[in-house]
Amino acid sequence: MVQGCNPVWRLRAWGCLAGGTTLMVIWLFWLLRSVPGGAPAPQPTLTILIWHWPFTNRSPELSSDTCTRYGMASCHLSANRSLLASADAVVFHHRELQTRHSRLPLDQRPHGQPWVWATMESPSNTHGLRHFRGIFNWVLSYRRDSDIFVPYGRLEPFSGPTPPLPAKSRMAAWVVSNFQERQQRAKLYRQLAPHLKVDVFGRASGRPLCPNCLLPTVARYRFYLSFENSQHRDYITEKFWRNALAAGAVPVVLGPPRTTYEAFVPPDAFIHVDDFSSARELAVFLVSMNESRYRGFFAWRDRLRVRLLNDWRERFCTICARYPYLPRSQVYEDLESWFQA
Repeated sequence: MVQGCNPVWRLRAWGCLAGGTTLMVIWLFWLLRSVPGGAPAPQPTLTILIWHWPFTNRSPELSSDTCTRYGMASCHLSANRSLLASADAVVFHHRELQTRHSRLPLDQRPHGQPWVWATMESPSNTHGLRHFRGIFNWVLSYRRDSDIFVPYGRLEPFSGPTPPLPAKSRMAAWVVSNFQERQQRAKLYRQLAPHLKVDVFGRASGRPLCPNCLLPTVARYRFYLSFENSQHRDYITEKFWRNALAAGAVPVVLGPPRTTYEAFVPPDAFIHVDDFSSARELAVFLVSMNESRYRGFFAWRDRLRVRLLNDWRERFCTICARYPYLPRSQVYEDLESWFQA
């Protein structure tokens, strides 16, 4: 299930301020990396057409300054399909294509118009990609090798007073809505539960939490089980960023390898299940942790803060920031193979 190594030796010191600056530089690099010859000349206003707003039949209000609010000028989002012929790029969210609530306007596509395939779901929950060979030019997703990289969250430098750590009265929490025994997270929970008191919330347990109740509920717990529904490259979701870090609990993670998490946060800001040879060893580590060691997991809060990137408007505005640097002639001939890799 997990690979053994001593977790004590895995918790290395990390310079939070310097590290936070490095993370911001990496983020800016993703947004602004350019071709040889330097940055291009200022661009006119770009129109990004959202063919179908994710998970809803109604798009939010898209005013002329929508992207300006996210620090991206000269960028206009629209859900008006009559702009197909003139849009600088068109975005298609996969869920609506997968469920056939939306179809590609292939016979109306202007020559040379970039089409963007967008998803924030894992490959395990993404189907039907074989139907989209040779159609899309760019990908928008949480994968770091995407053309438009949009993680679920990030840590940013913060110079204000360190926020107080919420008082802790309970051991571990887990919020889960889709519990399936075949999932690795379900198997790990079954192995962990006999050795660790875990309070389970969410629809799967019959204890759902209202949207505004989740963070204050989790804040009372020392640890949060940030178990992803499937394990894939770079797939680190709100279960880590919001449910644990933003709530003030130490995340116990099941997802991509430790090195992937360390590309986003300090190595001593989380506990990875792969650092333990068994669920029992993990439970013993959590239960026996003293207060000094526990508070060490929050050292990053002195200089960094969590920034959640869960607004689709901000995600789509990012296309404009990357637009001047993306290859117009690129085509994903086998999108399925790329995404499943």
